[in-house]
Amino acid sequence: MPKEFTYRGLALSQLQEMSMDEFINMLPSRQRRSLRRGLKPEQRILLEKMRLAKEATRTGGSMQVKTHVRDMIVLPEMVGVSVHVHNGKEFVKVEIQPEMIGHYLGEFAITNKPVRHGTPGIGASRSSMYVPLK
Repeated sequence: MPKEFTYRGLALSQLQEMSMDEFINMLPSRQRRSLRRGLKPEQRILLEKMRLAKEATRTGGSMQVKTHVRDMIVLPEMVGVSVHVHNGKEFVKVEIQPEMIGHYLGEFAITNKPVRHGTPGIGASRSSMYVPLK
């Protein structure tokens, strides 16, 4: 049987029933400070779009939410929505899970591609002239 998700000892349903102020007090200091200062207009718009998307999925429709707001903190009401977060080049689809609560959206859309070092190709250096083709 899978283990039920808890955040600081509370189940997801309890977190969703809490008021915003009660939830903010449970977050780590950086996120708590950020949310106490209030949401930026872009973050407010994103939250409204996510609420609309969640309502659309309940009624059987689907709505795609795209955003550049990487500094939005994942809140309990966002769980279950898929968001396309911009990584500087393209939009990366992020399905919001309960384990993501308290993290930033940008953490789930990596901005740099890991370097894959391989064998030298033709024209890579002077020594590759002598690498046999077969």
